[in-house]
Amino acid sequence: MTWNWTLLDAGRFRLDGGSMFGVVPKALWSKLVSPDEQNRIPEACNCVLLERDGRHVLIETGYGSEWSEKEVDMFGMNSVTILDALKENNVDPDSIDSVVLSHLHFDHAAGITLLPNAKVIVQKQEWEDANANRSTMSKTYLPRVLDSIRERVDLVDGDSTVLDDIQLTVRKGHTWGLQSIEFQDEQGTVCFCSDVMPTCNHVGLAYSMGYDMLPWDNAQTKLQLLEEARSECWRLVLYHEPDTPIVTVVKDDRGRFALQPVT
Repeated sequence: MTWNWTLLDAGRFRLDGGSMFGVVPKALWSKLVSPDEQNRIPEACNCVLLERDGRHVLIETGYGSEWSEKEVDMFGMNSVTILDALKENNVDPDSIDSVVLSHLHFDHAAGITLLPNAKVIVQKQEWEDANANRSTMSKTYLPRVLDSIRERVDLVDGDSTVLDDIQLTVRKGHTWGLQSIEFQDEQGTVCFCSDVMPTCNHVGLAYSMGYDMLPWDNAQTKLQLLEEARSECWRLVLYHEPDTPIVTVVKDDRGRFALQPVT
């Protein structure tokens, strides 16, 4: 069975460029993307809507709403939410019966509060870490988000198949319980790889985020993902990529991994 799918723009915001590139110095990463006067770089929230036989499944929900004026200014958030993205595609939010979250950081999961009727699928490890606030970032797991899904969360433990044929694969590094989401369309496999590789500029193994809990592990996870995607001709969806969010993996003439945009 295959899915029809649509890429949804659930908001744009900005994060500190140094934090987004970890140990890579600004002299290098600023050649790839230009920071603003506050050293922030543009980020997208590229969610995926899956449709089949009248069923609607959502991958990721963006940062949602309920942000203070100070927070909106700090993160350079625009006013777009997952509800706007669904409306633009003539989809009733109440028709979303399941949401698959790669992990529970606010920029991926806070929009779930706008979808109160949807079942939420996430890794057990991620759920436990989020509730224990097991993170170097003190405010990335939001109690209001966790409380809103406490009675409707469906926990999976390890690599799993859900909703008949959607594959969840643990990709440890950014968090202990982050998962990628793989599904089939008429052209083959699509992998939503989340913060294993947030943008096209993170294809290099050393280009990991300062937000990663386990930078070395994430580099190894990314290597495995890139090798798998190249050998099996996957298309990857990059959650934070503002310009070319759907890519395939190739190797350049020096044997390094490179990404090719898919139109």
